[in-house]
Amino acid sequence: MPQPTSKRKGGDGRLTTAIDPHDQGPQDACGVFGVWAPGEDVAKLTYFGLYALQHRGQESAGIAVSNGRQILVYKDMGLVSQVFDESTLDSLKGHLAIGHSRYSTTGASTWHNAQPTFRPTVEGSIALGHNGNLINTHELREKVAELPGAAGELDIKGVEATNDTSLVTALLAHHPDTSLEQRALEVLPQLRGAFCFVWMNEHTLYAARDPQGIRPLVLGRLDRGWVVASEDAALATIGASVVREVEPGEMIVIDENGLRSHTFAEPARKGCVFEYVYLARPDATISGRNVHEARVEMGRRLAREFPVEADLVMPVPESGTPAASGYAAESGIPFGQGFVKNAYVGRTFIQPSQTLRQLGIRLKLNALEHMIRGKRVVVVDDSIVRGNTQRAQVRMLREAGALEVHVRISSPPVKWPCFYGIDFATRAELIANGLDVDEIAASVGADSLGYISLEGMVEATGQPAERLCQACFTGEYPIELPDESLLGKHLLEATLQSPTMGRALPVLNNP
Repeated sequence: MPQPTSKRKGGDGRLTTAIDPHDQGPQDACGVFGVWAPGEDVAKLTYFGLYALQHRGQESAGIAVSNGRQILVYKDMGLVSQVFDESTLDSLKGHLAIGHSRYSTTGASTWHNAQPTFRPTVEGSIALGHNGNLINTHELREKVAELPGAAGELDIKGVEATNDTSLVTALLAHHPDTSLEQRALEVLPQLRGAFCFVWMNEHTLYAARDPQGIRPLVLGRLDRGWVVASEDAALATIGASVVREVEPGEMIVIDENGLRSHTFAEPARKGCVFEYVYLARPDATISGRNVHEARVEMGRRLAREFPVEADLVMPVPESGTPAASGYAAESGIPFGQGFVKNAYVGRTFIQPSQTLRQLGIRLKLNALEHMIRGKRVVVVDDSIVRGNTQRAQVRMLREAGALEVHVRISSPPVKWPCFYGIDFATRAELIANGLDVDEIAASVGADSLGYISLEGMVEATGQPAERLCQACFTGEYPIELPDESLLGKHLLEATLQSPTMGRALPVLNNP
């Protein structure tokens, strides 16, 4: 059985942005939602659906609604509850809507890149929302540039063209000699990467999922309509029943004639394993496996792989809670809350001054001293990316009087960036890429550190390993990355001196 790593204590003790909202962990790209339900208040259904998907993106939110004659789009920067109010939703009338909450992995965080995207054309308007990340945008730009007329010129030279979603919208919107449905069946096979799309024209709702099924997408049923969403938790929120997952390589079309399905590519399932670790809501079910149960099982396996004598098992809220409960149940060590999380801290653009940093401003978490003082604690979290967050947490626990701090992580070391819709750090910033486990333990100041094994994590998901994307842990990408000449500097292997790791490392930047 593997033993917990180094007893070395320390770390540089620096106060970092880990204690304010700017030190983000892994972030998913987006949440998407679509509803076709004549007679229902589709704008409010979409609002509540997006509210349930808020964890997937907090930069911007938008809703597009059609009344059969025109599409209205309302979007802005901020959380769903900040973007929409009662009067705005009341003005969005129709039988068909799509919604989107965004975290940018490609394209700047600006209003112009908020979704749904919208394009009026001679053939009719189109609005589209996207969860994921395409890796052949260079090729798609060339295809858009070849479109006749101003449509191609606008997307290449205009402000809209800084993300892959705008390019797909332009390609779909151009269908002078065929239907939007047929045009989609031509365009979708040309896309490479991770995508879950919801889009619409004035009359019809569409949804599609990439052939690997990297990001989740589910189909639901209302009494008087249909729903698609990134996670089934959004269906439960609005009272819709789950029908099934949208299959990899499938496009769904919903209109007054009902629902029809097209297979545009041969499925080769490679679902993102990090959905089970962190990204999805605990009450979601992906490929038949409840996410909360998977996380609890990860904690149980982590306790078997890396046991330790301790007095308290505590989670980093909220992402570490299920795994911590599993660790406690398996180890027999009491479970308790050692951190208090400020529920009102979201994304903020007000940076603490250096003086405030030195005073130890703690916006996200604070330690419960009466729970911690004089105890040996096991702290369970989902991942370590840069190490800044864990360093600050360990320091807080020691200041609160912890005798020992043992860190346990319910995923393996993250060593590779994601090109399919998760915003990890660049490879130079990933602490596990330059340090071994003993060195990471010393860097964050822990008495010991244990990561779950890759096999243990995969087995906890209940999925066959060959049906999961594990690239951020293994570097084995299920969709071949484009040639370096296409992604330029983003895929250029370089050697940089990393301030985090203190050594020369190859770098692979996220496009």
